[in-house]
Amino acid sequence: MNTLTEQHLTHSNQSEAEIIDIEESQSYFRDINKKLKDATAEEVVKWALSIEGKIIVTTNFGPQEAVLLHMVNQVTPRIEVLWIDSGYNKPETYKFADDVTKKLDLNLTVYTPVVSAARRDAIMDGIPNIDNHAHGEFSEQFKLEPFKRAMKEINADVWLTAVRREQTAVRQKMDTVTLGPNGVIKVSPLLNWTYNDMKNYLEKNNLPDETRYFDPTKVEAGRECGLHTLSN
Repeated sequence: MNTLTEQHLTHSNQSEAEIIDIEESQSYFRDINKKLKDATAEEVVKWALSIEGKIIVTTNFGPQEAVLLHMVNQVTPRIEVLWIDSGYNKPETYKFADDVTKKLDLNLTVYTPVVSAARRDAIMDGIPNIDNHAHGEFSEQFKLEPFKRAMKEINADVWLTAVRREQTAVRQKMDTVTLGPNGVIKVSPLLNWTYNDMKNYLEKNNLPDETRYFDPTKVEAGRECGLHTLSN
């Protein structure tokens, strides 16, 4: 299977194969979001994992990221987990990533920028201020390029992400299931969860959390780095 525009997708938890092509995709996503409107996050995860094809989960190992990783792991252990490591993470984040990877026995794949953080700091003046026009180029170099390269090489059919509606203005307008870059089916099971929902899940399942996370491509809360606004 390659993309929705080039191939048909067979959905395994329906009595008949569901055939999707480019002309039908809008209707498909509208219908599937309607069907999943009242579904729990766990039910959305199970639905996503029932789709035939290559499935991945992305993480930045930031705050509450263990929630989706654990939720997916409860249904299908060893799903490929993709981490775009900018090289600018704090030591606490690297320790957290190591702890969660071991605790959940994650099948972790790491992609990094072509240019290292050390090289960027030495000869390119490090992280530009968000008001500097160079910050867009920095975000492309340290987040978007590695992500696009990963998605092309992994060639996923389904992408699960932990984005939540309350995080940014852009995410408030998202649907649970959308068409992502490279024709991937992008699924956001936690889209309607609140911060308290996330914390309660962590506590209930005795999961660690990361509170010192810093994303140099966002810098401030409520900003998008561009990853979740990518189109085909």
